Amino acid sequence: MKITSYGHACFGIEINGINIVVDPFITANPLASNIDLDSVKAHYILVTHAHQDHILDVEALARKTGALLISNYEIVMYYNEKGLKGHPINHGGTFKAENFSAKYVNAIHTSSFPDGTYGGQPGGFVITAGDKSLYIAGDTALTMDMKLIPMTTKLTASILPIGDNFTMGVDDAIIASDFVECDKVIGCHYNTFPPIEIETEEAKEKFSNKQKELILLEIGNSINL
Repeated sequence: MKITSYGHACFGIEINGINIVVDPFITANPLASNIDLDSVKAHYILVTHAHQDHILDVEALARKTGALLISNYEIVMYYNEKGLKGHPINHGGTFKAENFSAKYVNAIHTSSFPDGTYGGQPGGFVITAGDKSLYIAGDTALTMDMKLIPMTTKLTASILPIGDNFTMGVDDAIIASDFVECDKVIGCHYNTFPPIEIETEEAKEKFSNKQKELILLEIGNSINL
């Protein structure tokens, strides 16, 4: 399982030649100016919720690649009306493909499209491929529901928001890593714009002091699990 950062909360996940893109927000992110959307490969696009900083490039990427959209019912129906193909799931449900599965889990946040259309309830994903499992929290507060995940899944790594203000911050993300029983954390949703700017070295130190690893990928860089 290869994970590539495309900035903010957008990641590419490659599993045995299958490419998944989560929450595509690239073209309007100045920090991701080194990423050419036309070079991004996608067989599946996973969307956690409908805010612009998570869906901006969904339509362009789906039309370019023919990717299948996986998200909640409201989001998939929204894009169905635009002629895109998608598979709707809802909380607790699992999408199963040949090389991976993606379970839609709870998140505490809001969800609406830029045009005001309701985007359903926000969520996160637990992606499993073989003996590797990755939790993508999406935009969320710390929630006790996270404790449900290790009851059924042993996580290899977690992608957690750490920017505070709109989501949980570093301190709550450390607690979240306890709840999901996973000490390898990839940070997201930080430093893109002023309200979510953080001191990255301080964040890493806080995780390290708890015997945990906080990985802050440079945009365009990858990690193999």
